Amino acid sequence: MIYLLDVAKIVTIPLIPKALGLPRAICYSGLHFGPCKIRYSEEKRNTFLLFFSRLFVTLLQNCKMKTLLTILATIMMMTMCNGQPAQEPVVRPATQADRFYTADAGELSDEVDSLLALHRGAAADSGVAALIVPHASYYFSGNVAAAAYMTVPRDKAYKRIFLLGPSHHEWLDGASVNTEADYYATPLGKVRVDRETVMALAGADSVFSYQPRAHDREHCLEVQLPFLQRFFALYAASAKDVPPIVPIVISTNDYGKLRRMAEVLRPYLTEENLFIVSSDFSHYPSYEDACTVDARTGRAVESGDAARFIAVMEANARSGVRNLATSACGGQAIATLLMMTDGTYRVKHLLYQNSGDAPDHDRLRVVGYHAFAVVRGAAAFTLSDDEKRLLKQIALTSIKDSLDGKPVAHLSSLNAHLLEKCGAFVSLHRQGRLRGCIGHFGEDMPLHEAVAAMARAAAFEDPRFMPLTRDELADIDIEISVLTPMRRIHSLDEFELHRHGIYMRRGNRSGTFLPQVADEVDWTKEELVGHCARDKAHIGWDGWRDAELYVYEAIVF
Repeated sequence: MIYLLDVAKIVTIPLIPKALGLPRAICYSGLHFGPCKIRYSEEKRNTFLLFFSRLFVTLLQNCKMKTLLTILATIMMMTMCNGQPAQEPVVRPATQADRFYTADAGELSDEVDSLLALHRGAAADSGVAALIVPHASYYFSGNVAAAAYMTVPRDKAYKRIFLLGPSHHEWLDGASVNTEADYYATPLGKVRVDRETVMALAGADSVFSYQPRAHDREHCLEVQLPFLQRFFALYAASAKDVPPIVPIVISTNDYGKLRRMAEVLRPYLTEENLFIVSSDFSHYPSYEDACTVDARTGRAVESGDAARFIAVMEANARSGVRNLATSACGGQAIATLLMMTDGTYRVKHLLYQNSGDAPDHDRLRVVGYHAFAVVRGAAAFTLSDDEKRLLKQIALTSIKDSLDGKPVAHLSSLNAHLLEKCGAFVSLHRQGRLRGCIGHFGEDMPLHEAVAAMARAAAFEDPRFMPLTRDELADIDIEISVLTPMRRIHSLDEFELHRHGIYMRRGNRSGTFLPQVADEVDWTKEELVGHCARDKAHIGWDGWRDAELYVYEAIVF
């Protein structure tokens, strides 16, 4: 229980040390006296009363009656007051209701629930450490935001959620942590602020402060709360309330300050916490330009490299793209997150859209929206025997359905591995001889979809062979090579011959060698990447040196 002591009622307390000739410091250490109220705990209140009671007894034999009456009156007033309940908690109101989302609680629940339901089949990942989500009107960006929230593990009991976003109204040259609010309100209820943590941040480095105007009208953090409220209410396995939040608004072009923020926040990037970075992407170019710019910026985010992300942001600003105001309004918050992570994290792209994808919206001036999940531990990707058998059945069924003139079947209730976005090659052999082989290299579709599509392509679209006939189907053997998710490398020391495939990208050019290529040639690592750069990516023998390099493995069955 917290009490408020009305100090105006006990202004006689300073008279005690004065009457006794004692130092004033014998009064409540560290407290001020005057016309104000002091928040203190029941335990401290009892300590105060005990102190004065003992003091009264001690002085009973040594003081004049006037002094004793003064002390007695003071203690009586404190006891009669008996403490007053704490002042009402400070609630930051839902200032953006009926602007970015509806103020009607029922309609808001229905809208968010329906958006989350669109991604019910998405694979939740127990390693999710952070999300990057948009913050526009739900009509425009709600679908992309929902794709991110549905990757959050259902069984994780988070201690707190950090919310990082940009300041759209106030220049801070730093970060503002809301140390005033006890709660943030939405039409769906209140979300508690982790006051202990916000106070710790405010005292950790001068780059963190509290500037009320940075929070009063800011929408980027508020619009995340209804998604959190409905996600935990519908999908969380244990607690149905949103864990306490830590609201941080960032506004500075000083990258040194961003690094200081990252250093303070990094110790909190643990299993017990979730970080959510709020950011839209390109602002106001045409639909086509937005797709180009946002793809470039998205690849920089996926790299997990803060320096590269900052460089791409700056290059976009110099690119001369018409009406491009920024390529990420929350760029400082994203950069801070990337500075906090290291090689043990992987950034997964989840979904991209822009406002031009909304029905009847003008495509001459749009805003872009990405969803990313930052995953810790980048564990090795594996497939069980049952999963391998199921993928072969998916490939065979896809070929049979194509021969029967049916579309690719829509599958549901698949496990996380088959929903993982990764590439795949499907090879068909008849009587020991190759009959078709087509692959998809990329991380833009779920594995089961890639296998179904590549099986059809190998059967009917490989230009080296005639389309497969129904008579041949019984003699076909299917081999599938699943490419594990790619991992960015910065040195050839991280590339292992015979184990890793290599993928390189520079500008619009890219190329790859599968892991088994190293088994078929007698090349060193430098020779293999040189051939890949020259013969596959067409960027010259030494082009790999300034290209993005990725490695992956292949599971062949």
